[in-house]
Amino acid sequence: MTRESRLRRLLVIDPPGEDVSAVSAALQDEGYELLMATSHAEALTMLRTARVDAMLLVLDGEAAGLQLCRRLRAQPGHFMAPLLAMTAAQDPHFWQAAFHAGCDDVMQSPLQPVMLRARLRNLLERADYARELERVRANLARYVSPRLRQLLQASQPGDGLPAPQEQEVCILFSDIRGFTSLSRTIPADVLFRTVSRHLGFQVESVYAHGGYVDKFGGDGIMAVFDDDDMVVNACACALDIMETNQDLQSNSAELAIPLGIGIHKGPVVAGNIGSGVHLDYTVIGQTVNLAARLCGYARPMDVVVSDAVREALGQRADMACVEPREAHLRGLTTAVTLYRLEGPERAMASG
Repeated sequence: MTRESRLRRLLVIDPPGEDVSAVSAALQDEGYELLMATSHAEALTMLRTARVDAMLLVLDGEAAGLQLCRRLRAQPGHFMAPLLAMTAAQDPHFWQAAFHAGCDDVMQSPLQPVMLRARLRNLLERADYARELERVRANLARYVSPRLRQLLQASQPGDGLPAPQEQEVCILFSDIRGFTSLSRTIPADVLFRTVSRHLGFQVESVYAHGGYVDKFGGDGIMAVFDDDDMVVNACACALDIMETNQDLQSNSAELAIPLGIGIHKGPVVAGNIGSGVHLDYTVIGQTVNLAARLCGYARPMDVVVSDAVREALGQRADMACVEPREAHLRGLTTAVTLYRLEGPERAMASG
């Protein structure tokens, strides 16, 4: 049943009197379903056990009514439900206190049914619009990184786009080894489900270790770490991803996906690229390119790191950079030294 076709349920709170009875009859004629609460405790109980679209509260000018407003507004699932108060009090300070307590509107009693219906209808339409915006926002949030949401929320109208800035970061790239060949041997629906599962736990690991996902690269991710412990966090994330992947492989042949990961640390330029029609907030520069190249050099189930990462890690008991080798990477004129990152067991053996 759609929102428009179902009955609106209105919770009326206060011992019924002549004014409330007349208003209730008018609302029922309008098509509202009424729940009558004769005490504050009964109102809270009803709100916890029933779906309510709006609330009508009779305020007597005392603090207990304002406290009830706060408690009603705090009930889970009813934050956006309109709360309309009626009162015989003419003290403007009390009316202001009612708004501060969470009321969306305050009306002088005795109420005029026509006026009440109009205001209630307007409040419900606004609440419907707010819920729809929240639904769209929640859906869009799944496609936008938390870092980008923070930037957008921090910007003020008229500020324009933030200027690009240079910063030191640690970049992690992941990639499925032999993905093209693998895609020829696995049905498309199984492949899509498998890749989605793998990308899902990689994303969870990135955020659990303080980074953020800059973008998906088809069968892998590009993640950015930019806090004080960015190198340690990026390496711990990579080892965690590999461990989770191995656990999945041991539990399901369908999820036997060989991963490779590359990590590099260095300066980047962070900012918006694109046009006014479509923008992407990302980091660019030689550091990003080198991290991607390192990922390309990673063998199945290996994490390859640069010398800059090895130096930043230093001597640790839980990580070791082993098997140094020289490599000539595309775009660089001189060879670079690569290392394979090992977890606690190999690190302890190396120490």
